[in-house]
Amino acid sequence: MADTGHFIDIQTSKGKFKVWTEKHGDNPDCKILLLHGGPGSSHDYMKLCEPYFYKAGYEFYYYDQLGSYRSDKPDDDSLWELPRFVDEVEQVRIALGLDKSNFILMGQSWGGLLAMEYAIHHQSALKGLIISNMMSSTPAYGEYSKVLAKRSMSEDIRQEIEQLDAAEDYENPRFMELLIPHYYEKHVLRIPFDSWPKCVMEAFDRINHTIYIQMQGPSEFGVKGKLANWDRSQDLKNIQTPTLVIGGEHDTMDPKHLAWMAEQMPNGVHKECKGGSHITMGDAPESYFKAIADFLFKL
Repeated sequence: MADTGHFIDIQTSKGKFKVWTEKHGDNPDCKILLLHGGPGSSHDYMKLCEPYFYKAGYEFYYYDQLGSYRSDKPDDDSLWELPRFVDEVEQVRIALGLDKSNFILMGQSWGGLLAMEYAIHHQSALKGLIISNMMSSTPAYGEYSKVLAKRSMSEDIRQEIEQLDAAEDYENPRFMELLIPHYYEKHVLRIPFDSWPKCVMEAFDRINHTIYIQMQGPSEFGVKGKLANWDRSQDLKNIQTPTLVIGGEHDTMDPKHLAWMAEQMPNGVHKECKGGSHITMGDAPESYFKAIADFLFKL
């Protein structure tokens, strides 16, 4: 069963901090570390995995990355760098006693980006890798967001959103008033917004905006922060670890790009979940978790 959560000490160039983890289940052969999205969100929305993972008999670990809700939140912008996050994941792995015999790393959205980076630097520790709802290039993601905007919105709605975005007028209530029905309910989670699961809303409410804005930027439409030029599309061929690349038919991440990613990896497989969007585990769960179960069964 679940523990009550405990903290792991993380050493950084700016001192020692604590990050929160919580173990669920027991399985000596399949231990899944979950990397949440954001950056700066929390693990809460990944509770959508819980009934499926318990039923399958996996051991899995929730984990709030440094700066996120349950973990330390140091006021030092120099800590919000990709290499430091990768090193943090490695320290968490070691502290939890995970190794190549059992360690599955599963990252969703930003967590998928972080999982790719981890695999490139530490794949000798991995038994398997799951990249959920994340492309291998943020510039390509930015271009696809423009495609989605044109596909999903009337010209007048799209222009109004783009004007608010260009002015960085994100506190304007009109911005979310437009985004929720015309983008979020179509491409983030295809459920009426007032029915979104509590755990999803908690993750949105608890996001550390300082980290998110510095790394992602202030908007959903492309990346303008420190990750603006991140691109690992040419490095996928070096990831030998068995890898599942999974996403939704209506995802904010281009399904064709996700399929292409799996083709680049020597041991990659791809699954597009029909009817799903960015939080595929919430709007296409049967397809999503069956694909994960099939992948893990073959490891």
